Amino acid sequence: MRRTIGYGLALSMPVLLLAAGAVAADERPAPDVSPSAERVARQVLGPDDGWASAGAGTTGGSAATADQVHVVSDYAQLQAALAGGRANDTPKIVFIDGTIDANTDEQGRPVSCDHYADPDYDFAAYLAEYGPENWGTDEEPHGPLEDARARSQDNQGEQIIFEIGSNTTLIGLGDDARLLGAQMMVESVHNVIIRNISFENAYDCFPQWDPTDTAVGNWNSEFDNVSVRRSTNVWIDHNEFSDGDLLDRDLPEYLGREYQQHDGLLDITHGADLVTVSYNHLYDHDKTMLIGSTDSPTHDVGKLRVTLHHNKWEDILQRAPRVRYGQVHIYNNHYVIPRTPPGEKVYEYSWGVGVESQIYAENNYFEAYREFDPAEVIAHWKGTAMHESGTYLNGSAPRHRVSLLDAYNAAREPVIGSGVSWTPAHHNRIDPTRSVPATVRKAGTGQIL
Repeated sequence: MRRTIGYGLALSMPVLLLAAGAVAADERPAPDVSPSAERVARQVLGPDDGWASAGAGTTGGSAATADQVHVVSDYAQLQAALAGGRANDTPKIVFIDGTIDANTDEQGRPVSCDHYADPDYDFAAYLAEYGPENWGTDEEPHGPLEDARARSQDNQGEQIIFEIGSNTTLIGLGDDARLLGAQMMVESVHNVIIRNISFENAYDCFPQWDPTDTAVGNWNSEFDNVSVRRSTNVWIDHNEFSDGDLLDRDLPEYLGREYQQHDGLLDITHGADLVTVSYNHLYDHDKTMLIGSTDSPTHDVGKLRVTLHHNKWEDILQRAPRVRYGQVHIYNNHYVIPRTPPGEKVYEYSWGVGVESQIYAENNYFEAYREFDPAEVIAHWKGTAMHESGTYLNGSAPRHRVSLLDAYNAAREPVIGSGVSWTPAHHNRIDPTRSVPATVRKAGTGQIL
C-alpha cells in the first residue's frame, strides 16, 4: 500500500478538514483524507448483516456534513471531536490517525499510575491490611485504604473513559490506528459504527482484592477496551482487541493470586441490543466478551440480541463469549486455542451458557492441539439450552466435524439441552466451516482502508 504523510492512503485533492474546536494545542493543520477513505467511512451496515441490521438499521455517521468530519491524532483532539459524549447526537465521522494514548496529560505527555494515586493510597499497606492473615476471607475490603484505592481508580477512570454519541462513525486510517489504555463507552446511544481500530491495554492501575471471589480470592479490575451499554444498533467491524504488551499472565502474584489488571475486551451489557460484531481479531486476553451483566431478570430480558460472525479469537482464556439472556448468533468464527503448559491455565472455555441465554452457534472452526478435549469449549453458567451445529475441530474433512455440545454433555453436568426458541433471520451467507480459517484472515485492521 502506498503511504502518504503517514496514514497509508493515497491522497488526491483535499476533501475534508478537521472541524474547528478539534484542533490540538499546537494548532497543526489537520491532514486531509482521500475520497476513498471518505467513501469507506460513509459505508453503512448492509441488509441482514446480523442483529444490528434490524429495526432502524445502522448507518453511523454516514450523514455527517463536511464540518462534522474530524481527523484526530491525539487524545485531546479525540475528546474534542466527540465533545458532549452521549448527548451529542449530531451525525459525525471521526478518523483516528496513528496511535492515541489515553494515559497522557493536557500537554500530551505520558503519565504513570502514580499520576492517579490518591495521597492516602499505599499499595504495600493495602496488601498488609487486606491479606488473609490479617483481614480474613469472609468479607470484601472496606475502610480508609480501600476508599483510597477506589478514589485512585476513579481518578484514572475520569481520564481514560470517553463516550461516543449517537449517529457516529469512529474509524481508523490505514493499518496503524490504535487506541491505547482507553475505555470507550457506548452508553445509552444508538446508531454507532466502530471500524478499523486496534484497541489495546485498557489496564487498571488499582485492582481491588476480593477474598470472597472463589475459595482463594481474586484481584478484580475495572475498564474494558470497549463497553456497549443500554445502546442499540451498533456495528463493530474489522477491529483488533488485546492487552497489548501488558499480559496478566506475565504479572507477579500478590496475596497468592495473579495481579489481574484487565477486565473485558468488548463487553455488551446493561440491556444493549441489536449489535453486530464482525471480522474482528480478539487475542491475548482473559475475560474477553461478556454479553449480559447480571443473573437477575432486570434490564437484559428481551434485549442483548447480538450477532458474532467472522471473528478470530486467539489465545483467549474465557468468555468468547459468555452470555446471559440474549439471543446470540455465533457463526463462521475461527477459534485458536493454545496448548496449556504444565502447571498453567491459559484456556478455560469459549462459550459460556448463562441464565436464560439463547446461543445459536453454527459453522464455527476450532484450531487446537491434538490432545484438546472438545468438552472444554462449553461452560455451564446456569443456562439450560443452546443450539450448535456444523462445528469443525482441527481440519476440513468431514471426519473433523464434531458436536461440542454432545462432547460437553458426555463429560459434564448438568446437561445442557439442544433446543432454543428462535432461529436467526438476520444474516447473510453462512460459509462452509472448512473455509472459515481462510475467510477470517480478512479479520482485523488494515483490511478495509
